[in-house]
Amino acid sequence: MCERLKELYKYRELLYMIAYRDIRVRYKQSIMGFLWAILMPILIVMSGIVVRIAYARAAHTSLEPADIASLAVKSLPWAFFVSSTRFGCNSLAMSNRELVTKVYFPKEIFPLGAVAASFFDLAVATIALVVFLAVEQIKLNLNLLWVPVLLLTLIAISCGVSMLVAAGSLFFRDVKYIVEVFLTFGIFFTPVFYSIQMVGSRGKWLLLNPLAPVLEGLSLCIARQTTPDLIWVGYSMACAIAVLTAGYLLFKHLEPAFAESI
Repeated sequence: MCERLKELYKYRELLYMIAYRDIRVRYKQSIMGFLWAILMPILIVMSGIVVRIAYARAAHTSLEPADIASLAVKSLPWAFFVSSTRFGCNSLAMSNRELVTKVYFPKEIFPLGAVAASFFDLAVATIALVVFLAVEQIKLNLNLLWVPVLLLTLIAISCGVSMLVAAGSLFFRDVKYIVEVFLTFGIFFTPVFYSIQMVGSRGKWLLLNPLAPVLEGLSLCIARQTTPDLIWVGYSMACAIAVLTAGYLLFKHLEPAFAESI
């Protein structure tokens, strides 16, 4: 495995080129340009506000500014995961068919490049988020030191899932449709529109979703300015390592058969 990782590092410049190409293709001849990067998070926030207003009326409570800030904070990483998984799923079967069959290099570069391109979108949207948080007067605090840890966990999960679905879509064409279904309804099983506290005591079961502790942790340390639950953060990190390792090993195991199955 170490030799394979060294080979991947050897082709790191190709990874940068693939990611850069995906970014250029995504925004080429686009009227809105980089504004597309913040469109999906904005739609998620607006949908979440509608859900929160409905919940507040039912519970006879009010919608606080911190609630909207929490929605904004969690919408970005969720949009990043959705984009990474969707583009990663199509990175072998559709986007790079000729390169997969005719040129030798580590093929995991394609799903990883899709994740890198989606991370660029996340970086662009983060600029808008910082401005929004400044308007909401969210202050800097020491809990923000958890943000890099949580983002690395999110990236590891996204890379692992992207490699899994990219390899699976070559052998089973309906994988991409299954992925779309999970991405469409997954937001209801992930605390984006709501917090774990809103669900009640049974909401702890939702934290078994590895993305849930990451999103809740980001919300707590940025919008709520408190320390995330370290036990659940550790659980999410362990799941991230497991998903990344399993995704990489399965991808490399199936890689010799890619050219025949594409």
